[in-house]
Amino acid sequence: MTLDPITSHALAGIRHGFFTRKGGVSSGIYAGLNCGGGSQDQNEAVALNRARVAEAMAVPVADLVTVNQTHSADVVVVDGRLGTLRPDADAMVSRTPGLALAILTADCEPVLFADRKAGVIGAAHAGWKGALDGVLEATLDAMEDLGANRDNIAAVIGPTISQDAYEVGPEFVARFIIADPDYARYFRPGVDDRSKFDLPAFGLRRLREAGVGHAAWTGDCTYADATRFYSYRRSVHRREADYGRLISVIRL
Repeated sequence: MTLDPITSHALAGIRHGFFTRKGGVSSGIYAGLNCGGGSQDQNEAVALNRARVAEAMAVPVADLVTVNQTHSADVVVVDGRLGTLRPDADAMVSRTPGLALAILTADCEPVLFADRKAGVIGAAHAGWKGALDGVLEATLDAMEDLGANRDNIAAVIGPTISQDAYEVGPEFVARFIIADPDYARYFRPGVDDRSKFDLPAFGLRRLREAGVGHAAWTGDCTYADATRFYSYRRSVHRREADYGRLISVIRL
């Protein structure tokens, strides 16, 4: 089975892809293109899946760069191979041709950035905590430090959990309302005291308020489409022991 990456017209001219689970060699609950080294999948399968992604991006697998994601707002500048000593961070920026910045997700937002004119790219992992703490804004700042102009930056949110599937408790809602009462608009009533959170709409707001030139979401829900996407929350609801990770990649 061939790989099936989702691309965006907003990033035209920059090689990129929000890869689905199609085209991989993993089996069982990981069936497909599981690229998560932190999962309990077989190491050999994950390595082969990553190699397939690297080939699709036309880079050596050593140039498919990932970081140790911690749900932070930390950004690193990548100008060469990181090897096995991956820094703790949730976003990367680069202006080095041939390096592919890769983010792993399973409901959180993968966000790919590009300023084609300046030749600067970025990739961010934005769950609710990272988005609230400013990882998207920090990525834009770091891109500007490399010579990008945020008016020229396109930022695209890939497959992520949609509001219909993202039920949260009152403590979660309170954290957002304390940060900004207007954030109440990103919640709608659920069952009993539960609410449903619109993560992609919140991410788009943060990007647009930060002054990015173009912001979009691909419209794909990880929870709703088990054939194409892994989902942490769906795995919990199914009482599965673990879950796969999707990979989203951009390179110059």
